[in-house]
Amino acid sequence: MRETVRVWRVRKDHTWIDARVRDAADAHGVELQLFYDGSLVLSRCWGTRDEAIADAGAYLEDLRRAGWNTHW
Repeated sequence: MRETVRVWRVRKDHTWIDARVRDAADAHGVELQLFYDGSLVLSRCWGTRDEAIADAGAYLEDLRRAGWNTHW
């Protein structure tokens, strides 16, 4: 079973973006997924969970600079 964990959520103008991580399908590494209003818009694989979370953090910083607010 591949557990999916939300790392963060941001909101802006009645829209939301989620970053989620889960074990990769091939059981080697971790997948970072970004969802825009529930639709998957980006998926990247990383060797470790720490790398995936660091990448998610970089996306979050960019979104905050663009006016998105964190929301859980």
